[in-house]
Amino acid sequence: MARPAEKARAMLNKWVAMREESNATVPVRGRRPKLASECNHLSDAEFYRNQILREISGGIAKIQNPALGEHTIRDLNDEINRKLREKYHWNRRIVELGGVDYNAIERKKQIEEGDTQSAAGPGGYRYFGAAKELPGVAEILEKQRTRLETNIHKQSMDRKVTPAYFGWRDEEDGVLLELEEAAFQQEKKRRKGSVVDVDSLLAEDYFEGIPSQEEMTQILLEEKKQMLLARFTI
Repeated sequence: MARPAEKARAMLNKWVAMREESNATVPVRGRRPKLASECNHLSDAEFYRNQILREISGGIAKIQNPALGEHTIRDLNDEINRKLREKYHWNRRIVELGGVDYNAIERKKQIEEGDTQSAAGPGGYRYFGAAKELPGVAEILEKQRTRLETNIHKQSMDRKVTPAYFGWRDEEDGVLLELEEAAFQQEKKRRKGSVVDVDSLLAEDYFEGIPSQEEMTQILLEEKKQMLLARFTI
């Protein structure tokens, strides 16, 4: 029969094993999952993100050589962009697992450094090294630079234009409200002076001189009589 101490030690070892199993990472961190959503541990997500960063750095170092040829340069640039998109998804997964928001940090850094290609957005295509010298790329980069400058100018204007600029807070000091009230009372008096007093009109005898119904009947009969006499006279 096992002693109490041995039983306690066995239970402790079992509990530790269960805890380690629940928090276990990929054994020796095997191949990176194709989908970031398949990763359920923050430490693993951080590891795979760093792995992608090393792959991106290696690709950027290779693409600096213009002697690679246009076809190779384009393929290499495509691969770097694919890695960047993959990194973006891993960054999002890290946030979902309670980690740092690398996408926000990277975006802020790009804007601060004046990265013209950041205007393409997180999913936009970027050019590196010798790829910037490929035919037609210079025009694309110029458009991105112009777009970035426009966005920066707009953001600067948005920060400067406050509600006071549109007069949305003019009533806060009370002056505008006083002026509006004075103008309202003045207009009210003006309209009151121009409106006809209906009661006074009814009090006056405006119907004086208008024939009664009997008088109107007599007038009509007289007119018909005159018309008949005129016809027979002819």
